[in-house]
Parts: sequence; structure tokens; C-alpha cells
Amino acid sequence: MLSSLLVGAATLLAVGALLLSVAVAWYWPQLPPLTKVTDYRPRQHLQVFTADGVEIAQFGSERRIFVPVSQVPQRLKDAVLAVEDSDFYVHGGISWRGLARAALARVSGGRMQGASTITQQVARTFFLNMRRTPERKIKEVLLALQIERQLPKDRILELYLNQIYLGQHSYGFAAAAQTYFGKTLDQLSLGETALLAGLPQNPIYANPVVDPERAHQRQLVVLGRMQAVGLISAAEREAAAREPLVAPDSARAVVNAEHAAEMVRRAVVERLGERAYSDGIRVYTSLRADDQRAARAALRRALLAHEQRQPWRGPEDHDKLPDDPAAALRAAAALLKEQRDDDELRAAVVLSASPTLVTALIATGEVVSVKGDGLREVRAALSPKASDELAVRPGAVVRVMQQGAAARQGKDAGQAVAAWQIVQWPLAEGAFVALDPQTGRIRALVGGFDFGESQFNHVTQAWRQPGSSFKPFLYSAAFEHGVMPETRVDDLPLPANDGQPLSWNPSNSDDKFDGEMTVREALVRSKNLVSIRLLRQIGLRAAHEWLARFGFDMAREPDNLTLALGSGSVTPLQMAGAYAVFANGGYRVSPVLIERITDARGEVLFQAPPAAAPDEASRVIPERNAFVVKSLLADVTRRGTAARAQAALGRSDLYGKTGTTNDAYDAWFAGFQPSVVAVAWIGYDDPASLGERESGGGLALPVWIEAMSRMLRGVPVQPLVPPAGVVDMNGEWRYTEWAEGGFIERIGDARLPDPTASQPASGTPVPGTGGPPMAPSAPAMPGADAPQSR
Repeated sequence: MLSSLLVGAATLLAVGALLLSVAVAWYWPQLPPLTKVTDYRPRQHLQVFTADGVEIAQFGSERRIFVPVSQVPQRLKDAVLAVEDSDFYVHGGISWRGLARAALARVSGGRMQGASTITQQVARTFFLNMRRTPERKIKEVLLALQIERQLPKDRILELYLNQIYLGQHSYGFAAAAQTYFGKTLDQLSLGETALLAGLPQNPIYANPVVDPERAHQRQLVVLGRMQAVGLISAAEREAAAREPLVAPDSARAVVNAEHAAEMVRRAVVERLGERAYSDGIRVYTSLRADDQRAARAALRRALLAHEQRQPWRGPEDHDKLPDDPAAALRAAAALLKEQRDDDELRAAVVLSASPTLVTALIATGEVVSVKGDGLREVRAALSPKASDELAVRPGAVVRVMQQGAAARQGKDAGQAVAAWQIVQWPLAEGAFVALDPQTGRIRALVGGFDFGESQFNHVTQAWRQPGSSFKPFLYSAAFEHGVMPETRVDDLPLPANDGQPLSWNPSNSDDKFDGEMTVREALVRSKNLVSIRLLRQIGLRAAHEWLARFGFDMAREPDNLTLALGSGSVTPLQMAGAYAVFANGGYRVSPVLIERITDARGEVLFQAPPAAAPDEASRVIPERNAFVVKSLLADVTRRGTAARAQAALGRSDLYGKTGTTNDAYDAWFAGFQPSVVAVAWIGYDDPASLGERESGGGLALPVWIEAMSRMLRGVPVQPLVPPAGVVDMNGEWRYTEWAEGGFIERIGDARLPDPTASQPASGTPVPGTGGPPMAPSAPAMPGADAPQSR
């Protein structure tokens, strides 16, 4: 009997050996060359950083940060080997003990166990698919044996640690550490290390984003293995298991600069082609992380505040929910998956609704309650008589937001979580850009409310009417044509042309006229009729020639008197560059966003040249001209239409001008402190009124103030120092050659040309983002400040 068993076993072994030999002979020629692992060139995504090293974007299908094995913390290597391949440094690529254990479990009807070594996983990751077939397993074993013969163990482990997929588009442990914890590998705690080490088994469905509980259970397995092989003590295991696993604090770690990042992506792809997405290219921009955060928060806050003054438009979507509460929750969760969520404006499905209380499910699984002031926008929509289009009822998809500062500080501040309110996604758009007037380096750039909603970059692509924020450039031209700040000009209606009525009859924002006033006072109070008379005084051709010095596209500026009211087209970035000329004393600077581009090895592929030292050859306006204009703009921010600026920021070195176009289609504030120029704009993509009482001073100026409060933190006040060529005469500045007089002391109408000679055409398209032209019945003063524009 025994001899028969031995013969049978020997026969089986012989047959098995024969089959294995046949399989090897069959599959060996089919094996791919090992170039992918012997000459490893990891696909590394394009990364974009702020000047202070904070990542703002990643582009590419694989998010990977290559780390040499020598720089990987030993604790991470130990954790991975403990749970994936504890015999890694002993076996030759195949763990026969592991194979036997897996086979025994399969035969006994137990749970299928993996038997792949680290080397086999490397073979599978680089060369094979994930289908569980005998062919794949045989090839995996053969490739593993080849890899072991050609590469040292540490190199194989390095391939594994950098190539393996770990969920959420992250490849390799360094990328996963950033994705799940916002940390580098050397910053990971034991608990975080164990959680990452457990991801390879099921990275898609058991990662802490998709299923935190499953990720935690796998973490406990890793910690148990580490204790079992003597890497950690029981006390360390228990402490690590209790660690709170917290994702990166988005308010602190993330810098939202998607529009700027897209500008970078396009520039890099234009320079490097498709290799930009795979060669580990790193781009360092001139953006400053804190400035960018402050600018984005300020713009979003202003747009949300404006939206809360608009009528309720109704839910974004609606579906009927089942009557059973549990089934309703499941249906609401399914409906939420179809909605686009936002960190602040959370998509929510209404579960119950009454005039005093609304409950709704948000994507986190939390059921939030909205009551009191949180229902202010939807009170009428909660009435039983509300129309189906507007009604807020169970199954409605709405937006909810936490109210007030407590919402931003949250539980970390030790306060109760702020109350929720129902809000709407803003329809108005906005832009903010800040740059260094000496170098042109862009410090902050916010191209719109939300990049996911609209990729249109309003900083660089929105050609809009600047309104009165354009006036300082005309005043600058006037100062080179004999006008001084004390020149007196009539703020009166334009006179009739030889007794005939005017076809164009511009007025001021308040429809009032204050008679004769100085040029300084006219800019401080944004008087339209004075600006028109100044333009008539210097002439359109001379004005165009002067404006071109600031970088304006003169093909987009009108060749008629509406130029005085800012009826041409500019972008916010163009305005920032133009105001920089005043800020730096008369020099044009080119905006710079990309400072440096490096490859994966850190070699510099591109370096932006340093800003050229200013000299008289590069000067575009006289220093004294810039100084006199600044003195006027300081009065605007002290006592004029932007008086809130100096009052709110508590400093005197602020200069700027509000701008509100006809019927408040566009709201602007452009201004500077000597170290930073910033421009804020708000308007609709399809030009329409922002509201009867809206203005640049009410909408754009608060954005500028909030952002600048962060940018100017710790910056000392810089007094306005007069340059050569000006003299103070009785409290007003004059050019030196006019100290004793000779400048134009008064501008009237008697000798001025016919103001109706060139009129804006009815139905002229409104500059912007491709919107329709103004209707012929629209007011005929396209660049004037609207009411309440101060």
C-alpha cells in the first residue's frame, strides 16, 4: 500500500514537473524584456507650486512623487514588508511557503489568500494585467525570477514603493502620503504609516476617502503583523490604533489657484509637449500662498454676499423621495452623487420642509437642520402656495452654507458649529489680481468664483468696460498738457451745439452738477462732465498716444468722447499693469507668473529673468506725473469714492479709484500700495445690471480691502515723497516751471470743439466675454458711473 502511494506521488511529481517544463518552455519566449524595471523612468505628474513651495495643482493621469529607497523611512519599509512579504530579503522571488499556505487554504475551503511576493507584485504591476488566470500567474512567477537575477533587493523594493497604485489617483507611497495626510513620508506617524501599508490589498475601495472604516480595519491588520514580527510593542500598536486619522486641513493646506495653474499648464505644454504630463516637471510660480488664499476668500465672500441680495431662483434639481425614511435617505444619497459639491456651498437634498425648519442631507452623510435666519432667502418658497419652479420641498436639491466666522473657524476654535443657511450658487462672476509693481511678479490671481463651474479666466480673458477706474490715465495725460490739480473745470451739462439739442447728454452718477471745481476734487468725486472736458481739452489723438504708454490695447478704445468715461475694453490684468506705472514712479512692467521650471532631477529647464533695473530709457511717464496722480488717488481713498480703504486698513499710503459702468454692468476697484498693485472686478458674463444700488465702491472695493489687509500685514507705511520737478504751492502740487503760474487755470466750453462730433453707435457690443450687444434702448453713456457708485 505504501509503495503504491509513493509510486503515485512520484508519478504526480513527474507529471507536474513535465507540465511545468512545458509551461516554462511555452511562456518563456512570450515574456517581455525587463527594460521597464532595469531602466526605470517613473511617470511623474506635472506639479505647480507657489513661490513659497505650496502645491496648487497636479496634471497627469498618475500622481507620483519618486523617492529613492534610501530616503524612505525604515518604519514604512518595515510595515510594508511585514504585511506584504516578510521573507522578502530571504526568498529568490517566489515564496514557496506562501504558495503552500495559499494552496492549503484553497483546498480546505477557506478564504482565498494572496501568495504574491513583492517581486511578483512588481512583475504584475509593470508587465501584466490583474486578471486571475493560470497564464498570468505562470508569467508572473517567471518574470519575478528574472527580476531577482537582474536587480538587487533594494532596487526591487524601490520599484514597488514608487509604482504601486494606492487609490485616489495616487501611485507610490509618497504621493499617497500627500493625498491622504498632506505629509511627506518622513512626517508620517506610526498609525498613518500602517494605514498606507495596508492600502495595496484594496486601494480602490478600502482607502480612507472611500471607506474610512475598511481602511482602519486593514490598518489594524498591519499593526498586528508589525507586533507579531517584533517591529513594535503591544503598547505602540494600541496607541497607533487609537490615533485619529485626519485628512489635510483644507483651509490650511490647500491653495486654490486653478485659473493660474491652467495658465501654467498651457505654457508648459506649449514648451515641452506631452512629456510635461509624465516627466515629473515642476513649475514654481510667483504666487504667494497666503496672498492667494486671502484673495480667493475675499472674492468669493463678495460674490456670495451679492447673490444673497438676489431673488430666489428655485432648487437646482428635484426628485421624488420615497415615504419610508430609510429609503428616502438612500434615494437622497443617490441623488447627491449626481450633483457637483463645493467646500462652502454644499449640495444638499431636502428631506423635510416646513416654514420654520428644513432638514437636508449633504455629501458627508450628515443631516443638517436649517432654521431661523438660515431660511431668509426661501421663506416664500416654503409656502404651500409656492410655484413648483420655486418651491423647496422634499427631494429638492439646494445649496447650504454655514453662516459667519464660526463656520470658517469651526470646532478647532472651541466654538459651536455655525448655523446653516440655504443659499444660491452665484451667477455673477469676478476677478482679482495682485502684482509687485517693481518686478511684475503676480502675487495672487483669482480668475472666477469656481474653476470647476467655469474655466474662463476673467483676469486675462474678460474684456470689460473699466468705467471711472480709467479716469486717472486721462488725468495723467492732462497734466502733460498744461493742466494741474488746481485747474478749475465746469461740472455742468454740455452746452447745446449752436442752439441744437445734443444727441448725447451725459450726466454724473447722482444726476447732479456742482459747477466749477478743481481737477483734484473732480477725480475725488468722480465727476464725469469734468473728465469729458479734460479729454476735449487735450484732444483724442493726444489722449490715445498717452494711454498707449500704459499698455492699453488702443484698438479696443473708442475714438470719441466716451473714452473719458471708460467705455473701452480692458482686462483686470491689463489694469493692474497700468496702475503699476503709477505705483513704481513711471515704468512699465511685464506681468510674470512662471518663475522656474525644473525636471524630475531638479535641473532647471527655464528661469524667468530678474526684473530689469529701472532707468530713464525704460520710463514711460515722468516721475513727477506719477507722483501728482498718486496724490489725487490718495485723496480718493481718504475722502472720496473709496474712502473706506484708508479707514478700514488704517494707513495713508493707499491709492486707487472705483469704477462702475452704466447701470452697474461692471464694478471695479483698482489701486495700490507702493509694494503691491491689486485690481478687483465683478460683473455678469452676459452683461447685465448687478443691481440698481450696486457699485464699484460697494462690490469691488470690499474685495480689495479684505485681500490687501493680508498682503500688507507687517508692511510699514510709506509716505508720499515728492520727486524733483514739483513744488507745493499753498497746499497744492504744481510742476516747477509753473510755480508762478502759466498753466491752464480754468477750462470752460467757449473755445472747445463740438462735443457731438463723434458719438457712440447705438447697439455697440458690450466688451466682455462674448455677450450680446447692448440693446439700442440702453442708456447712451456706456462709461459713466452709475448711481451710488461712490
